Parts: sequence; C-alpha cells; structure tokens
Amino acid sequence: MDGTAILFILAIAGVVSMAFTAIKKLLDEVPEVLDSAGQARDAWRRFRRPELPRSTDDDHEPPAAA
Repeated sequence: MDGTAILFILAIAGVVSMAFTAIKKLLDEVPEVLDSAGQARDAWRRFRRPELPRSTDDDHEPPAAA
C-alpha cells in the first residue's frame, strides 16, 4: 500500500466516526423533543377548551369562597 491509500482509509474512518457522533447526538435529543411536543399538545388542548382543568404542577391553593 502506498501513502495515498492509507490516507484515504483514515479519511473514510474519520467521516464515519463523525457521522456516528452526529447520529448519536441527534438520537440523544429525541426524548426532549417528544416531551416538548407533549407539552405543546396539552397547551393547545387547554387553549381550544379552556374549561379543562390545568395541570396540578403549581402549588397554589384555590381562592377561598366568600
């Protein structure tokens, strides 16, 4: 093998390594994207039907009836 073939093999290995890294980073973001999509869907449903109760994430007490 001459030097050109070795450089070609190293270049291909580098490209494959970078592609795998990019795919891994993309797949690591999938759960966060799905969570955001779920939150957006819930917000849209609350917007379309305001009578639905909001999520119980807040710790505020409802105002007392007078």
